[in-house]
Amino acid sequence: MKNEFALAFNEVLEERQLPKEIIMEALESALITAYQKSVNASKEQHIEAKIDPETGKVMIFAEKEVVEDVQNPTTEVSLDDARRVDPEAELGGMAIVESTPDNFGRVAAQTARQVIQQRIREAEHKAQMDFYNQQLGEIVSGIVQAVNAQGLTIGLEMRAEGTMPRKELIPRERFRTHDRVRALIAEVKDTPRGPQIILSRTHKDFLRRLLENEVPEIFHGIVEIRSISREPGERAKVAVSANQSGIDPVGACVGIRGVRIQAIVRELHDEKIDVIEWSPDAAVFIAKAISPARVVGVYLDETSENGRTATVVVPEDQLSLAIGRDGQNARLAAKLTSWRIDIKSLSEALGDTLHKLEQDAKYAKIAESEKDNIQNMETLLARRAEGRPLTPEEFDAISKFVDRVERQVTGRVQHKEKEIVDQASQELRSTIPVALFEQNLLDSSLPEHVSNILQEAGYTTTGDLVLQMKKHPDEILKLQGMGPKSMEKIMELVASIEAQAAPVEQKVDELKPAEEVVTEPSAVETVVAKPVEDEVIQIEEPVHAESTMEDTIPTSEISTASGEQPEKVEEDVAFEDLFKLKPDMVETFAPPEEVEEEEEGDLAKSKKGKKGKKGHSVEVVYDDERDMILRKKKHKRGGDVWDWEAD
Repeated sequence: MKNEFALAFNEVLEERQLPKEIIMEALESALITAYQKSVNASKEQHIEAKIDPETGKVMIFAEKEVVEDVQNPTTEVSLDDARRVDPEAELGGMAIVESTPDNFGRVAAQTARQVIQQRIREAEHKAQMDFYNQQLGEIVSGIVQAVNAQGLTIGLEMRAEGTMPRKELIPRERFRTHDRVRALIAEVKDTPRGPQIILSRTHKDFLRRLLENEVPEIFHGIVEIRSISREPGERAKVAVSANQSGIDPVGACVGIRGVRIQAIVRELHDEKIDVIEWSPDAAVFIAKAISPARVVGVYLDETSENGRTATVVVPEDQLSLAIGRDGQNARLAAKLTSWRIDIKSLSEALGDTLHKLEQDAKYAKIAESEKDNIQNMETLLARRAEGRPLTPEEFDAISKFVDRVERQVTGRVQHKEKEIVDQASQELRSTIPVALFEQNLLDSSLPEHVSNILQEAGYTTTGDLVLQMKKHPDEILKLQGMGPKSMEKIMELVASIEAQAAPVEQKVDELKPAEEVVTEPSAVETVVAKPVEDEVIQIEEPVHAESTMEDTIPTSEISTASGEQPEKVEEDVAFEDLFKLKPDMVETFAPPEEVEEEEEGDLAKSKKGKKGKKGHSVEVVYDDERDMILRKKKHKRGGDVWDWEAD
């Protein structure tokens, strides 16, 4: 028969729902605290507590100093007693010996009671925190323990309590004490008094989890919930799609005769639920989201100032149904599709279209082609404004006219946007080497499984992959089976390709000017020394700014005034000296003082007799900025200052 300790221990385990090790650890810690208080031991002293689970006997072991004469039994032990426990114990050493006081069980029960309760409570709170953190976003069931003005207090598993504020309750929903409630764990907070668990029945994920529980196809991933918009207690819209062919996603959610969806409606206090099939085409998806109203046409405008806007045209008798009570249907459809929705009746849409054809410039060509139909539509609109009825055929003509005009404008905008995207794509493509578009992706350095995933997605060459990484790398990451490590491999491949392409482009840029330098003698004008009467001697060369005179004007092409060629330069002359102008090539003129001293020479005579001008000199120089040779005159303005001017 089990003893009282074992029975009490098992009872605590069952009540607290905690592991055996945690309870045992809490008991031992409490016994150590009780021993320290009973013998007034230091907290620095090493103390161990052992509990026999079969008999419940408590034993305390304390570390004490080995001495010959024991003065303080709390911290000292004799050598004989120490060697009973440790045969190798020596004087002055430390030994761990049994130190259980007499009647310690009764004393420990009184002293350690609060400590045991505190430790068990802390362990319980930690276990609750870990458990409900894992349950975050899931549905739990509990019993209403209290109802007050702030909300409900609900008892949950593991002796935990959840709180459901009034705002998380469905409107007009009433609960009483001891009622069973299902709710979503919306938030878990750690507080000194334990975990605070916030429950919700108005969260849209509560509807998502209910659908997963009721519809096996959703639970197993055959049908996927794309988006949910909900106004608790009133109406909700759910967009679903099938991941396998041959599956009707709406029918799977509704069930035979609506049995599946009706179970969810009852749980949500008769909240109406519209299940809609999701479509990748935004116009089709928006038209279905407006249900149960019938839609004539949906026209998208992604360039609107107010964001993405969809204009939905409905028949006259469907306008109120499409908008819903207080705009509820349109509001839920906008949340479901993430588009701003503008709902118009057919006559209102016709009036707006006629106004655009008359005022908007981008409708000018369409207005010219629809000139005859515009007059017809204006007549029908005037009849409608007067309250006169229109035939179904006339309503059909109006809807076709509005649809035709809006689609022409939308088509032109989309075509223009496509041209811009194609141009940008072509510019990116030009930055990628052409050889990469001929290289099979399997021949790259990517792992085989990554290459297979990319090829299945349509990226057959390395160039296609690099182009997509430059445009939208997120599209690669979205592929099934593509993870962070695979993306790192792809980014390393792209980086290595760019690093290899960079030196080649730099080398081409460096060689390009040298290839364009004109080296043919016929391309360079010769310099001929003209008589002094000529005002300017200059050479305009058809060369690039990067080239210099030394690169383009050979000395052999510079002639003197007499037409004689200069002597041929020796081969051992320095390269820079080959292109310097020499005095015998171009004659220069001395300052006025030197001219007066020279009584002989044709240059001095001609200088004095030129148009009565007085002392000035001429020098031929090379202008770096203008890249030409100029003849400059030097005038004396007064004193010893000389002013240089270029003709």
